Amino acid sequence: MTSRIRFDIAVLPGDGIGPEVMQPTIEVLQQVAAAQRLDLSFVHLDAGAAHYQRTGESLPTESMDAARAADAILLGAMGMPSIRYPDGTEIAPQLELREALNLYAGVRPIRTIKGLPIPLADPRAQNLDIVLIRESTEGLFKSRNHCEIVDDAIARDTLEITRTTSERLFDFSFRLAARRKQLGHVGRVTCVDKSNVLGSFAFFRKIFDERARLNPELIADHAYVDAVGLWMVKQPWMFDVLVTENMFGDILSDVGAGLMGGMGMAPSADIGDEYAVFQPCHGSAPDIAGEGKANPIAMILSAAMMLEWLGVERQHEGCLVAGRQIVNAVDAAFAEGYLLPYELGGTAGTVEISAAVIAKLDSAATA
Repeated sequence: MTSRIRFDIAVLPGDGIGPEVMQPTIEVLQQVAAAQRLDLSFVHLDAGAAHYQRTGESLPTESMDAARAADAILLGAMGMPSIRYPDGTEIAPQLELREALNLYAGVRPIRTIKGLPIPLADPRAQNLDIVLIRESTEGLFKSRNHCEIVDDAIARDTLEITRTTSERLFDFSFRLAARRKQLGHVGRVTCVDKSNVLGSFAFFRKIFDERARLNPELIADHAYVDAVGLWMVKQPWMFDVLVTENMFGDILSDVGAGLMGGMGMAPSADIGDEYAVFQPCHGSAPDIAGEGKANPIAMILSAAMMLEWLGVERQHEGCLVAGRQIVNAVDAAFAEGYLLPYELGGTAGTVEISAAVIAKLDSAATA
C-alpha cells in the first residue's frame, strides 16, 4: 500500500471567478486525497488585482515566500481589466510567479471530452489529445515592463531566446513525448517557430535540432507558426506535442481552448525545475463573477495535472491514481450529454458541474 504523505498546497484564489472555481476544486481534491491516503494541506494566500487595489501590492512578499515553501501552487484567476498599474498594464501575479520561480515550461493540454459540442465537424476532432508547451519566461514577454518608447513616435519590445532556457524547454518536451508514447501516442515533438523570418527563431530551431538528436526514439519535426494556426483549425489531430516561444504559445493555447469548446475547459501548468503552478487558462471573467455561471472544469483539471506532477516528481503512485480519478470523473460527468456549461450554450453553472464531478467520484469509489 502507498504510504501516507503530506503535501502543502499554496492556494491563490485570485480575482473575479477565481475563488468561485477554486472552492469546488479543493472539495474534489479532498475527496480523492482521502481515497488515496494523501494528506493535502491547503494554505490560502493573498494576491491579485483586488488585493493590489486594497494594499498597493499585487503579490506580497509573504505570499511569494509561502508559495516557494509549498509542494505545489494552485492559482485561480488573476487580474481585473478595471484595475491596472500606473502604466496601464493589468495586474498579473501569475506572470510574476513564472518569472520569479523560473517556470519555463507552460503545459497546455488540448483534449476533447465526449458529450460536449465542439466547433469542428470532422469526427476525428472528437478525440483530440495534444499538448502544447509554451516557453513561459522569455521570448517576446521578456520585455514586459521594459518597453522602450522614443519621442512618442517609436515603441520597441525585445524578443529574447536563450540557449539555457531553450535546452531545458526542449528536454522537457521530449521527456513528455516519451511518457505519452508509452501510453500509445505517436511520440512526435513539433517545434513551432518563425525561423524563415527572424534569426532568434532560427537559433531556437537550431537548439531544438540539437536536443532532438539526443532522442532518436522520438519523431522531431518543425512548422512555422502561421501554418500551425491553419492546421490547428483544419486538422489538429496531426499533432502530438507542440513546443514554441512565449507569445506564439499564448496565442495558440487559446486556439486549443477553442477546439475543446471554450476557455472553461482548458487547464494548464507552468513548470520549472523546482516549482510548479497549476491554473485554468481562462481569466477572472468579471462579467459573470458572482452569478454562479463559471465553469470549474479548467480549474479541476488543473488540479488533476498538479497531482500527476507530484506523482512523477515524488514517485508517489497515490498522486498519479488520484489525478486519473479526477480526469475520469470529469469525463464521466459529461459523457451522458445532459451537462452543458453556460459558455457552451447550456444552463449548468458552477454548483451543478462540480456536483456532477463529485457524484462520479462517489460512484467510482463505491463501484
